[in-house]
Amino acid sequence: MIDAYYKDEISAVDAKFEAQKIALSPLTFQATRALLEMGILEAVNKSRKKGITVPEIASQLNISEYGIAVLVEMGLGLGLLKLVPSENEKLKFTLGKIGVYMLMDEMTQANFNFSEDICYLGADKLQESIRGGKPMGLSTLGPWKTLYEGLSKLTEQQKKSWFGFDHFYSDQAFPEVLPIVFANPCGRLFDIGGNTAKWAVNCCKYNKDVHVSIIDLPGQIAVAQKRAAEAGLADRIDTIPCNVLDSSVVFPKGADVVWMSQFLDCFSLEEITSILKKVFAAVDENADIYVLEPLWDHQRFEAAAYSLQATSLYFTCMANGNSKMYRFEELKSAIEAGGFRFCDAHHRLGPNDYSLLRFRKNNV
Repeated sequence: MIDAYYKDEISAVDAKFEAQKIALSPLTFQATRALLEMGILEAVNKSRKKGITVPEIASQLNISEYGIAVLVEMGLGLGLLKLVPSENEKLKFTLGKIGVYMLMDEMTQANFNFSEDICYLGADKLQESIRGGKPMGLSTLGPWKTLYEGLSKLTEQQKKSWFGFDHFYSDQAFPEVLPIVFANPCGRLFDIGGNTAKWAVNCCKYNKDVHVSIIDLPGQIAVAQKRAAEAGLADRIDTIPCNVLDSSVVFPKGADVVWMSQFLDCFSLEEITSILKKVFAAVDENADIYVLEPLWDHQRFEAAAYSLQATSLYFTCMANGNSKMYRFEELKSAIEAGGFRFCDAHHRLGPNDYSLLRFRKNNV
């Protein structure tokens, strides 16, 4: 667990400053969005160490000096921008380190776009979602019970932001995970929650003998089939459309490996157990059950844990109303309640510290 969670050593002055950041965060988020989308951060970046003044930015972008001033002054307060010493009284702005990450870092961009296009409006319904156990903010995107039902119906921009956020994290762990999963012979792999078939395609490229069955909602299956065909792998990747929470659904038998990547966090602990009971009924004692998840209590950096804790709020008010990013022990216990025994774990895989958990019907 991260040491900072056990300590409260911040000074009173700094604590009060952090509190103001939270209190004014809706305004500062939108100011940051404006600095990005109106090209202001990029204009400052191009000025390099020399810096640039408000009138110069206004002239370049054809925006009023007033508008530029309120935004860059907020950018200064946020640390996005810094001041360059000037011989006259005109302020000259340059890009700060935080601004560099906001402008150029892929993870920050994925989080920011996801917050703006998926979460921002619906976050106002967080308290209602917690009290009601339903994603009350989802109505800002569409008329579905869960976001997963409507993924294929989102606007193109919303899809880009959602999938960009979803894939950015888990995909980067695949190179380290593939050798672990295929250390033993695997003729057939079930990918539950296979989404757009990225993992399935990676598996088939890594192992020429494996056949993958993707089990997912019908809307996602259509996308997976298209991606498999585009990769020339339609003969080795098949699909099984279903709702895993449907009590009548029975998983097929015959898997050597059952794979769930960033899937179980989409369900409550009780639902996770019910899904694993279905898996338990479909596999033999030699099948490996692999779960790839980012666990917030197994992160190296506080910033990473913070991002995962914030993602839990997305699940609460936007996705389904009852799931979250889990700790190791609570996720492990929910899977064991489905009949499985924990075998081993590989933590801190990939640049985003994913955990790969393996289970079997026994510990052989």
